[in-house]
Amino acid sequence: MATAKKKTATEARIYDSFIVGAGISGICAAYKMKKQGYHDFKIIEKANRVGGTWRENTYPGCGCDVPSSLYSFSFAPSSKWSHLFARQPEILEYLEGVSKEFGIEELIEFGTELDNAQWDEARHLWVLDTTTNGKPSQTLARTVVFATGPITEAQIPNLPGLDTFKGEMFHSAKWNHDYDLTGKRVAVIGTGASAIQFVPQIQPKVKELHVFQRTAPWVLPKPDMNLGDTSKQLIEKLPVIQKTWRKAVAQSLNVINFGLRNPMALKPVSTAAKQLLRVQVKDKTLRKAVTPDFTLGCKRILFANNYYPALQADNANLIPHGLVEVDGNTVIAANGERHEVDVIIWGTGFEVSHPPIGRKVINANGERLSDLWKDTSPEAYLGATMKDVPNAFLVLGPNVLVYDSFIGLAEAQLDYIIGGLKKIRDKGISRLAINPGVLQRHNDKVQKHLKGTVFNSGGCKSYYLDQNGRNFAAWPWSLAELKKRLSVFSLSDYDVQYGVKEEQNAA
Repeated sequence: MATAKKKTATEARIYDSFIVGAGISGICAAYKMKKQGYHDFKIIEKANRVGGTWRENTYPGCGCDVPSSLYSFSFAPSSKWSHLFARQPEILEYLEGVSKEFGIEELIEFGTELDNAQWDEARHLWVLDTTTNGKPSQTLARTVVFATGPITEAQIPNLPGLDTFKGEMFHSAKWNHDYDLTGKRVAVIGTGASAIQFVPQIQPKVKELHVFQRTAPWVLPKPDMNLGDTSKQLIEKLPVIQKTWRKAVAQSLNVINFGLRNPMALKPVSTAAKQLLRVQVKDKTLRKAVTPDFTLGCKRILFANNYYPALQADNANLIPHGLVEVDGNTVIAANGERHEVDVIIWGTGFEVSHPPIGRKVINANGERLSDLWKDTSPEAYLGATMKDVPNAFLVLGPNVLVYDSFIGLAEAQLDYIIGGLKKIRDKGISRLAINPGVLQRHNDKVQKHLKGTVFNSGGCKSYYLDQNGRNFAAWPWSLAELKKRLSVFSLSDYDVQYGVKEEQNAA
């Protein structure tokens, strides 16, 4: 059976490139590849529409915590945002509109999931096994762009007694809109970016709301406002407003990034935020429970105007401890506190230190990446290329996280990636892989400089750090420095082989 399948793939056409995923990164990759004269590529998407994380996350109140002006592609500015901070439905609508406008949607093979991607050393090709509506197939490609994103797989803790729970249970990324929360006793597990958005939305509906908080996050006021039709029409008529707005937001985020690299600079902000808490939260016990005990910026900074009011409602109960056990319909906190509930909603985030794509990729040595990452987190060069993974690129990979728009980061990184694809195509390169020495020196330097940042020295446990305490996510320098490094694809950083290997093999 496997032999017949391989024979079919050998006889099949060979694509120049193969894009996995049609979220922000996949759409951007396809646009930029088309612009550079690439037409012989294939895009697959496991869902039936584009959008990535903005398609999957539909929980009440879901929106962006980066201003709308910056949360859009530089090649497709929008004047249709209803608020300074865009809501999920309009971000999804925007991404679908961009994919249609630039002829990307018609190139996507929807309902197709990547099962396995293996580098064939004999032919210098990627062999990609996929499934479309239950039907398996195999594709060959010279290069691959893994645009699967860092926020893809919902994380639910494996707690004792969880299988005994008889009520309704779902993750915020898989919100059950068919279930009516009205009058229900609800346990929310986690107080991260998703929970602070949906908690205020569900609090007025439910009978009891028990919010389990392991660590109090920094929640700052959100400078949001309704733009209204007049503002939107003005932005549409005068594009200079959009450009100026975008530039101003970028500059303000640069200030935040400076603070994250220099924690002492954030002290005045921390002091002001704690003083603001005295105004926002009147109850001293609750105020103490929601006051962070780590430096601002160590964990992701959250923005909301309605979260603290929701926690102070009569039907709300903040439990400043993690959930450790479930006994039937009783949820049990680390301090022994017990509550009977009808619903558990997981606001526990995503698996980011071990990207799910690693389970599907086999490198040049025949090793599955997830096996290599079992005891540590992944490494990459400029977040894009990995050791022993030739002719392949990862978008928004390890150690490129800067406090900025994911769209802006993806654009900058894809300029670098497409620079590599062009070199492979134009110079007749059959195999291109990051030089192990270059990769090692890069990551040693990254880790050394991360030690002084707030991520490593701020006194918290965050998703930036893996189980060994290694920071696999953050970029230790400025966004300008990252973009500078990504502006040039240097072949001297790579081990290169020339010649069209697959044709030699066929001959």
